Amino acid sequence: MQLASSGGRRLRHAALAARKLALEAERTVTRRELSAAARDASKALDLRPAQRAVLSELVACWGEQEWERLLVWPSNDYLMSRTGLTERAIRRILRQLIDLQLIAPKDSPNGKRYAVKDLSGQVVDAFGLDLTPIYVRRGDWAVMLMEQKQLREVKKRAFDEVTICRRATEEALSALAEHFPEVDRAQFEGELKTLQARTPARSKVTLPADLLDAWQLLRTRVEEVFYEAGNAGLGVRHINNNNGSPSETCNKGFPTKAEAVRSTEQTSEHLSPELILEACPTLSDFGQPVRDLADIVSAGRYLRASLGAHESAWAEAVEDIGTVRAAIAVIYVLQLYEDDAAKNGGESRIKNPGGYFRALTRMVKSGKIDLAVELLAMRRRRMA
Repeated sequence: MQLASSGGRRLRHAALAARKLALEAERTVTRRELSAAARDASKALDLRPAQRAVLSELVACWGEQEWERLLVWPSNDYLMSRTGLTERAIRRILRQLIDLQLIAPKDSPNGKRYAVKDLSGQVVDAFGLDLTPIYVRRGDWAVMLMEQKQLREVKKRAFDEVTICRRATEEALSALAEHFPEVDRAQFEGELKTLQARTPARSKVTLPADLLDAWQLLRTRVEEVFYEAGNAGLGVRHINNNNGSPSETCNKGFPTKAEAVRSTEQTSEHLSPELILEACPTLSDFGQPVRDLADIVSAGRYLRASLGAHESAWAEAVEDIGTVRAAIAVIYVLQLYEDDAAKNGGESRIKNPGGYFRALTRMVKSGKIDLAVELLAMRRRRMA
């Protein structure tokens, strides 16, 4: 900040620039309008608490006079009593507000702040501090706040993308460990821990662009290894754990073998595979036959990862409502998610399908939701 000596107050370029700001002709300003502009300025410039307190007290002194300038003349003693700050702090903050072009000084011959009154006692002028810049620059505050909002959105999207990449990488490594244990994962797991240590918590810190690129690259590499390990998707290998008789039928619908459906879990005709297929056509997209409850359970276990639901969520659902209803709940939530996304232009209102699955499981357990009723209603909507 360049300064020039005036023989009294040190002249600041910011003060001269602020004086050039003027109200529109015949413009009247209320205290509410001035307060709103001051709040926007405080947010846009990220003022410290002490600066906001002083600025708020200056605005509160405005008496809504119909003058060309918005002048106030509180003494330092008054500001000290209202804010609890020392006189030295008050003087420093006033200089800072001048440098920010929020206020402009209007000095009196003796350097004091006071009002000029006519013979009838009416205030006609004053020497003190001019708040006109705060109100005149309200357009600047609006632009700055909009830019800050856009920057926050960019930061949020970057952190969201990191979260997506992290979860996808962890899921791919888990799938590698389950289906292809012979593949060496040590390097990927080391890189994952390194990136996790480098990634800051969600805050005002901007995520480095190279860090986001590193997360995306790691995800791509791990998924590519999983893809290649499955013979490029042409012949996915699996662990043969079918120790039964060769004459017994086996479930070929999904890569994982379903638990045996206990007799206590046999459902009524309202939860038949036919009803589930009619209500949830997304199940047929996988091209695997679904003929009985064992196939439904296989589908539910397989689709659990598509929801982003952790294995613990599946275990909790099986314990609370049984294997069959847990699988049906997975299929039902997946269909809800896809229907909502199709209805809203590709963006579903269900932001966390895995969490939605947990909540649905608990409501089914407590009796607040009947899966049969929900599936029947979904089928009626689809047929309408």
